[in-house]
Amino acid sequence: MQQLVRYEASEQVATITLDRPEQRNAIDAAMAAALRAALDRFEADREALVAILTGSGSRAFCAGMDLKAFAAGEGPAIIEGRGGFAGFTHYPRTKPVIAAVNGPALAGGCEIVLSCDLAVAADHALFGFPEVKRGLFAASGGVLRLPRLIPRGAALEMLLTGDVVDARTAQGLGLINSVVPLAQLPGSARDLARRICANAPLAVRETLALVREVFSLPEEQLGARNNGAWTRIAASEDAREGPRAFAEKRPAIWKAR
Repeated sequence: MQQLVRYEASEQVATITLDRPEQRNAIDAAMAAALRAALDRFEADREALVAILTGSGSRAFCAGMDLKAFAAGEGPAIIEGRGGFAGFTHYPRTKPVIAAVNGPALAGGCEIVLSCDLAVAADHALFGFPEVKRGLFAASGGVLRLPRLIPRGAALEMLLTGDVVDARTAQGLGLINSVVPLAQLPGSARDLARRICANAPLAVRETLALVREVFSLPEEQLGARNNGAWTRIAASEDAREGPRAFAEKRPAIWKAR
């Protein structure tokens, strides 16, 4: 049986690969379960501090939901299971995930990119939400997240026309962080992951949690969450180790995970 999602980890970085290239890495029920299991493994892995999510081949990062599987009755398992669409878009992660977009990311595939924390794309990648062309809409986070990430007018144009944008346009809008040739994509994503891994894991997690709540909580609640995070950070050994390492001109040795 084909391994639909591959999980590999080394040097504090996990790589999760959607591996159904003959179907443009489209999500069926089995693949959603496999991706959810990979996220469970990543969250439980104390040594893995950052994950890179990518697709197999160069034809697509992910073409979204497998419409044949949907028509066959797999929709609830693909969309409504733990973690939301693909077991990913609403998974309660505590550690950063970088999308390494190796080809077109369309419909649910683009929603998976939006669900990641950072994104690096190959220069031939495309991004779009064609659901309205099929009588649907981007209900797995696309409609809600895209206007928070890019200008409202650009978000509405993508969502209402179903048109795609290329990688350079996506970068200019702020949808992704950088664009590189396909051959450089794995190294570029891994370099970004290593730069995050060099920092205090507890500080990274607290920062990530606060950023995710910026648009969903009123300022008073955000302030309380911010103060709580600061109390936890200030009490940690890492908060003392960081300044010591800086003063002694040496790399910090982080303790908290």
